[in-house]
Amino acid sequence: MGRLTRFVLAGGIGFVADAAALWLLLSVTPLGPLTARGLSIGFALTVTWQVNRHLTFSRSSRGIAQEGARYGGVGIATSIVNYLVYCAILLALPSLPPLAALAVASLVAMALSFLGYSRLVFDR
Repeated sequence: MGRLTRFVLAGGIGFVADAAALWLLLSVTPLGPLTARGLSIGFALTVTWQVNRHLTFSRSSRGIAQEGARYGGVGIATSIVNYLVYCAILLALPSLPPLAALAVASLVAMALSFLGYSRLVFDR
């Protein structure tokens, strides 16, 4: 299985974690879809770091703190894009379910994530 395929699989796992956290937060808390998504993105970022570290790219030659900081930096940058696309979709189409907006926004951010993680975080 190629690295890109493994990355898409890791992204799928991250998407499920993101969607599950968003659904749970919307179901059991008074949080709205914008605030809840900020929290679900953070959870998904943590999940995907571990999956990408062990499945997609393997560990880098850096220490875990430096690798985590680099992963977090790329993850935060791509999460901002992801969140802005999510918000724009919900503001433009307020009747659209938040999970549908999450799916579109996640696809947009996936390409940026792969480029950043493969070039700036993990060794080639």
